[in-house]
Amino acid sequence: MQHHEAETAGSVGTAHPDRADRPAHPDDAFEATAGQVLAGYLNARCAEFLRSLRLYGESGSDTAAAAEAATALRCSARRIGGSLHTFRVLLDPAWADQLRTELGWLSGTLAQEYACTARLHRLVSALARLSGSGPVPTARSGEGSAAAGALTVGASRAGALLERQLTLARTRSHSAALQALGSSRFHAVADAVAVLASEVPLAPVAGAPAAEILAAPRGAAERRLLDAVSALPLTRAAHPYNAEALVHGLATPSDGEAQDAPWHQVRLLLRLHRYAQEVRPGGGPPDPVLAEAGRALDRHRDAAEAAAAAANAARTPRIAPATAYALGVLHADQRLEVEAARYEFQRIWQRTAVTAP
Repeated sequence: MQHHEAETAGSVGTAHPDRADRPAHPDDAFEATAGQVLAGYLNARCAEFLRSLRLYGESGSDTAAAAEAATALRCSARRIGGSLHTFRVLLDPAWADQLRTELGWLSGTLAQEYACTARLHRLVSALARLSGSGPVPTARSGEGSAAAGALTVGASRAGALLERQLTLARTRSHSAALQALGSSRFHAVADAVAVLASEVPLAPVAGAPAAEILAAPRGAAERRLLDAVSALPLTRAAHPYNAEALVHGLATPSDGEAQDAPWHQVRLLLRLHRYAQEVRPGGGPPDPVLAEAGRALDRHRDAAEAAAAAANAARTPRIAPATAYALGVLHADQRLEVEAARYEFQRIWQRTAVTAP
């Protein structure tokens, strides 16, 4: 895998050819073309990708270093792919679509092992908390002691079942990631990124001033996000844990899971919007509140997927009633965490600089 870095040793991190002979000047950021700004951003992200790839190859048996490098590799791949999507009009469209698809495949493949590990830790920790001295979410008054006893009995078996299932899934994901990283498909992606680190196939429109051209794609990404957020039931997320809806039977686990998809879509669109904000003359970080909103939606996604894993485990044939009960309590607990994340997003969103036109 290291040959990709060697091929670009002299070019990674260098200025775009269009700017190579230009003297540094304080007003350069304002004079740059859209192509120069986009190419500079992509050059930097490609350098990060290749650096992470080298670190991954050098990690050997150091699993922590390998996981850190894989995370950085996914992050770079997402940023490159997101930029190719948002600023497609400035690029060769066929090339941009092809590379974006391949980067999405790579990022998704590498993410699975991490997701399984995080999900197992989340569920086992929640089981330990729920079977301790805390309240049982599904117990009615007068039934607390019996419910707590059943939960204590079933929690250890439920934890063992989840560990078996998710460890198996993690092992399969690890094997799939290793296979992907050794495949000709991956090497083709890495070669394409290595070329992109110094050469960006720009469309003629990219020669226009950055201040005139880049705002339109960024605005389109923002509008897609605003439209998706406006479709969310934010008023139902206006109270922690959506307690009123749960108490009055307005929200059931199946209802909640059916409503997850629009929130997941907002999470992806928010990420694209944040990445688009990074591509601007002079650079600069995006609104930090947007990053905070993104973390709330990450927690929403994690809790929703953990709840689904608990429900899936509960469908295992011939499990003991106490085990099924513990998994049911765990499922309910994670659905409450979904509601908490929705409330948190709603609270943060009110502070964002993204407002409807």
